[in-house]
Amino acid sequence: MQRKSLSLLAAAATVLGTASAVPVAEAAPPQSSAAARASAVARTPHPFIPSAPSVSTTVAPGVTLTSTSYGKQNADDRWTVHVYLPASPDGPLPSAGTALGPRATADRVATALREKGFEPRVEEVVAPAFADRRPGTLGWTVRVGLHASEADATAQLNRIKSAGFAGGTRYTAQDGTDKQAPQKVHVLRLDFRTFKGSVGTDFGPRLNGTETLTDLIASTGALAGINAQWFYNQAPAGLYVKDGKLLGSATQGRAGLKVTNGGRSFAVDTFTARVTLKAGTETVEVDGVNRVPGEVWNCGGVGGDLPTQKPQHDLKCTDSSELVRFTPEWGKPPAGAGAEAVLDGAGRVTAVHTSRGASVPDGGSTLQATGASAEWLLQHAVVGRTLTFSERVEDGRGRQVPLTSDTTILQVGPALVREGKVSVNAQADGIIRDGTDQTFTYNWALRSNPRSMVGVDDLGRLMLVVVDGRQAGYSEGLGVAQAAQLMKQLGARQAMNLDGGGSSVLATARSGIVNRPSDATGQRSLGNVLVVRP
Repeated sequence: MQRKSLSLLAAAATVLGTASAVPVAEAAPPQSSAAARASAVARTPHPFIPSAPSVSTTVAPGVTLTSTSYGKQNADDRWTVHVYLPASPDGPLPSAGTALGPRATADRVATALREKGFEPRVEEVVAPAFADRRPGTLGWTVRVGLHASEADATAQLNRIKSAGFAGGTRYTAQDGTDKQAPQKVHVLRLDFRTFKGSVGTDFGPRLNGTETLTDLIASTGALAGINAQWFYNQAPAGLYVKDGKLLGSATQGRAGLKVTNGGRSFAVDTFTARVTLKAGTETVEVDGVNRVPGEVWNCGGVGGDLPTQKPQHDLKCTDSSELVRFTPEWGKPPAGAGAEAVLDGAGRVTAVHTSRGASVPDGGSTLQATGASAEWLLQHAVVGRTLTFSERVEDGRGRQVPLTSDTTILQVGPALVREGKVSVNAQADGIIRDGTDQTFTYNWALRSNPRSMVGVDDLGRLMLVVVDGRQAGYSEGLGVAQAAQLMKQLGARQAMNLDGGGSSVLATARSGIVNRPSDATGQRSLGNVLVVRP
């Protein structure tokens, strides 16, 4: 935790927040041939073509569920062996773990495979254009064989591993390059001109725990729902505001969605959140709300975090000195070394401890501290003293967001559609990793995955959308750029990506789970959800 000037922090937050408005720079340098191809692809419309008539049902007046099959299986789609590359050019091959890398490294691995009697292919991976990043070569992969079945690919993978290499199997239709690969898309559309209910968010008995979507639909009496935020340590990650109460720390400057008036007002924006603590004449910044101290998932913290303070999706940054506030919604706070203060509903300190783990009193909170922040807390939190918290959430223009009782904010991302145009800030949202290893970017952003999305069309109709994925020949899933194109084709003027992969699930109270979750065990337990209430 760094003791920074709040005015400087606010200025930095404003700069981060404006990332969504930054266009691709003009006077671009000459593009490589690969970049030129990717740019041309990005400019060419690729409509999703239905392969069968849509099936629609009425869930409630003004609420319609539509399932559509798009695309078709390509006869050229095959299973292949994807050979991993070492992280360094001369790294060991048996323990290699990166999916792609520089051409020279790929050539080295391919040469070694040929020496063992295999016939590898070195393939270029081209990233599409994003709003804040030009298209271009992301890296090179090495693959061996084309097989009709996964079993045959697995058999060859075992032979390749026995020869001293590492790898896995891949289905080529899930590379994210086939615009007409099979897709199963489910859209729950809410027309508020007819629908009299509301849309909001919910979670289980406590934030520090997970529940299935179907259980949450049943327990809340909802009509339907969809998965919402990512979750780590069994709790949602990113800015989370429920009914106007700040329940989760912000990933500073990352995209999110704001819902007010029961879902009738929907906005995609970037958000920052600052929580300050006043103890006597001293004012300091609180690092987080309702998360494990020292663990900053998705990074984007407020100070002192390593290795970066920029958003980096699915990366855990760390901070040895933090102040973290826990509210009753969390449940039992984590125990450990450090210090903590227990506060009643008025902010009065009722107890101070030299270790962490006390329960949160009803209506009150606890403040946990680690490292140097523990020393600060023990010095300034005195039993009987009143500590004052101040919360400020800002949008991408630096404007304060009123946290009314009808305000929901879920920080997820990336944003997909803004003002009716595809607009994905991949760099600013942290889905493009810093550094040379772009395995995460390739697997998460470019390759096909199950996706969950939310958007609103020109008529103000809210859309909850799930695309099934990782199911060869049935539904392959989408890359982030394709997901944005789909939402635009569905009529979205604003749209946001939600948690996806095995978490992607859409369900109604009447029919249960609508889609086919990709996990073999079925639907996952989730940190929180979006629910449609009657």
